[in-house]
Amino acid sequence: MRFDILTLFPKMCDNVLDESVIGRARKAGIIEVECHNIRDFAGNKHNRVDDAPYGGGKGMVMQAEPIFNCFKSVYEGENKPHLIYMSPKGKTFCQEDAVRLAKYPRIAILCGHYEGVDQRVLDEIVDEEISIGDFVVTGGEVPAMLLVDAVSRMIPGVLSEEVCFTDESHFDGLLEYPQYTRPEVWHGVSVPDVLLSGHHKNIKKWRDEQSLEITKRLRPDILK
Repeated sequence: MRFDILTLFPKMCDNVLDESVIGRARKAGIIEVECHNIRDFAGNKHNRVDDAPYGGGKGMVMQAEPIFNCFKSVYEGENKPHLIYMSPKGKTFCQEDAVRLAKYPRIAILCGHYEGVDQRVLDEIVDEEISIGDFVVTGGEVPAMLLVDAVSRMIPGVLSEEVCFTDESHFDGLLEYPQYTRPEVWHGVSVPDVLLSGHHKNIKKWRDEQSLEITKRLRPDILK
């Protein structure tokens, strides 16, 4: 699978996505991540990609033409990738979206800045808008990297086993059960006896009960 990130800060994305599990998957060729600098398509000597908004108001708006030309360069002569605009106005991202998006062979992600992006280019080339929550951040780079990480984990070979993501919070609609490791007693608190029993049926039952209880307590909205 390939991700193309359209951004004003390609090094920012590359530095983060070159580490840990995603970095290893890139090096192994399981996924591809290419970061494209929108400023390279500004068409002016100062590489300016923004201007004042029509109608007045504070801040600047990213211009349509540099974004459009950057996106065209990504897939020229090939099939158009599924383009996502990271936006606080978009649908809130969830695990179901990660599973859904992992089925695309290629995804492009547009990172906005300033007061946003000229609506005309969004209407022309964007397939969907996605938000990572009901808050606003400085730019779309961090949300884009979160999306790449979440979707990549669904790609076969990125994680060592499928159970690494199927047995986690949100995958089956519940939050994950508590986890423990050595030492057996830490600060006077012992690991639950059932986890030391070796009885797999009882362990699964305990974990299922814990997942349900934690979800009821922390995220009752999920159960609804």
